[in-house]
Amino acid sequence: MKKTKVYLDTSVVNFLFATDSPEFMSITNDFFENYVRVNIYDVLISDIVIQEINKTGSAEKKYKLLNVIKQYRLNAVVFNKEADSLSNIYIKEKIIPVNKVEDARHIALATINNFDVLLSWNFKHLANINKK
Repeated sequence: MKKTKVYLDTSVVNFLFATDSPEFMSITNDFFENYVRVNIYDVLISDIVIQEINKTGSAEKKYKLLNVIKQYRLNAVVFNKEADSLSNIYIKEKIIPVNKVEDARHIALATINNFDVLLSWNFKHLANINKK
């Protein structure tokens, strides 16, 4: 049986350490421990996630976030020309604002790579039922 293919954006990894949002942090930890760790889903990230983590100002937080990728053996899909073209369409059509390029890229990667789920705690642009 084919596993459900899940794309994690950077917000999901970040919420493992979101002490200011204990409910979301708890749900995220539960997901990683009970679904990612036991391989229920085919869970991947992208090189965009790694790039965003590498922009983290705190060296300690950056280390923790990169360690999650290593600990859970999260493989990364690569942002390519096809995803770039699609992300530019999302911006051109004003589906995603021009200043949120990474959000458009996450959506494009998930679309191009035929993910079943794009998992995000970004309620403004990614996990928003009112978006096209």
